[in-house]
Parts: sequence; structure tokens; C-alpha cells
Amino acid sequence: MSVFIVTAGYDRSIRFWEAPSGRCYRTLTYPDSQVNALDITPDKQSIAAVGNPHVRLYDAVGGNPHPISTFEGHTASVTAVGFQQANGWMFTGSEDGTVKIWDMRCSTPGCQRDYECRAPVNTVVLHPNQGELISGDRNGYIRVWDLATNNCRCELVPAGEVAIRSVSVASDGSLIAAANNNGTCFVWKLRCGDDMHSHFEPHHMLQAHDKYVLKCLFSPDVRWLATMSADHTAKVWDTTNFELSRVLAGHQRWVWDGVFSADSAYLVTASSDQTARLWDLDKGETIRHYTGHNKAVVCVTLNDSAPEPPAAGPAAGR
Repeated sequence: MSVFIVTAGYDRSIRFWEAPSGRCYRTLTYPDSQVNALDITPDKQSIAAVGNPHVRLYDAVGGNPHPISTFEGHTASVTAVGFQQANGWMFTGSEDGTVKIWDMRCSTPGCQRDYECRAPVNTVVLHPNQGELISGDRNGYIRVWDLATNNCRCELVPAGEVAIRSVSVASDGSLIAAANNNGTCFVWKLRCGDDMHSHFEPHHMLQAHDKYVLKCLFSPDVRWLATMSADHTAKVWDTTNFELSRVLAGHQRWVWDGVFSADSAYLVTASSDQTARLWDLDKGETIRHYTGHNKAVVCVTLNDSAPEPPAAGPAAGR
């Protein structure tokens, strides 16, 4: 499968780009609202796009312009989406204050679990162990949801009521980062206790930006932590000491989202300046622009790897 990038945002369009050339080869229209988040399924066959309040699944490789599935149940804007590695279920978070799990195996899509966060949810990620969802909300809470017991196992409030904008878990499960509206990024070491649950050990706090951090993200090789900000920059931090390695400057407005390449050598960013950029992290330079949206681009996903093999973990839909 070719390397492609998908972007979306306020203009209600979902655009597919050839990563090397920068050519937009396919455009979909999202029917209801702006698109807040995107993710590609582990088998690389479908793209999830979420808005207000719908969750829609599109064919990633064919020419069908219409959603292949629509998931109903949220009552406000959906802000986060992702997939279990075995492709059995999808998770979402919403400003309606809930985290939901959706069974992907049923002919009729339906919500299987519903977790109440008591505040608008800004971010949700799945731990690599496939057994814990981690959410961050507008009231400053980070919550760990145990999928085996169906309960909130722990809560963290790292900076009082300052909203958590983004959470990222390292691919090897060693670290977790959370970024907030004050521009601060908190990092914890994750330890697996005798109870087989993740335990948080404070590790580092960095004042990453002077304005909102809109996204934080570990690279696949866990060498880098990237932060994207309302200050118009993305920054790349070395995870061995959390010293600043690169400032990626060039966007003219807020940088909302980012995604690393599978080899951790490149970063794609999405911005309110209506563009996405491909950065060479070794040089710290833009090597490709993706231009075509007519409003803010707030989400991006990248396909440059083989389909993921199924991983062991709780079968949330059962």
C-alpha cells in the first residue's frame, strides 16, 4: 500500500494526499460538522472521522465517497477516536463527558461500554497493553479506565483545574505524557505492579510552550516527544533527558495535531493556517507542504506501515 496522509478540519472536507509528492488524490465531504479527529484502523482499510456528534467510518483504499458505518450515541462534539490493535473495537471521547467503546464486529454498530467522566473529554488513548483507556478532560483530570473490571482505576490531577488537552503513551508502555492549557507537559514512568495494572511514577515536568499545548505525542521508537502548540510551533524533545532537540517553525497559526512516521524520522503537522507539513526531524526542516483546505486543518493521520498484527487484550465488546 502506498504512503498516504489524511487531513481534515473546519471546512468539512477529508483529504487524502500522496505523502512523497504532496498531491491530493481524493476528497470526501463530512456531512454534519467540522472534523475534530481522525484515525486509521489497524488493518489499514478504514478511516474514522469524528465530528459533532457523529462518528463515521470511511473506506481508506477504495473510491466510495459515503460512510460505510455511522456510530450514534454521543450528544455533543466528539474529540477523540482510536482502535484496539486487533480491530475488534473502537473508542471515542466527547464533550458530552463520556468515553465510549464500540463493537466493530457487529453488522449494526453499537456502543458496548460507556464511561462517565463528569467533564468534557478532550483526549483518549489506549495503553499498549490493550487493557486500559486513559482520558483527559476539561476539568484537569486524567483517568485510567480498567477494561477488565469496567471501572475507573485511578485519577490524576496534575495542575488543578487546568484542562488536559492531550495524552500520549509510549509504544513500549514505559512512559505517559499529558499536556495542558498552560503549556506544561507532565511525564510519568509507567510501572506494572503485582496487580498487572499501570502505576504512575512522576518523572519530569517541562514548560514546553508559553501557550496551549494542543497535542503531545511519543515517537514509535520512544526517542522523541513532540508537542504542538497555539504558539504556531511544534517542538521535539529528547526523552532521555527531555531537553529540547528541535523547534519546528513555519506554520502561521495554531498547530493542532501531529503524527510520526513509522521509522520516527518524520513528523506531519496540521495547522489553522489551512496546511499540513511534512518535517525531516534530522534537519528540522519542512520537506513537503499539503495545501488545499480552505479553513483550519485540525487533525491528521498517516499510513506508512504494514497492517498491525492482533494483540492480546480484553475483548471489550464481549
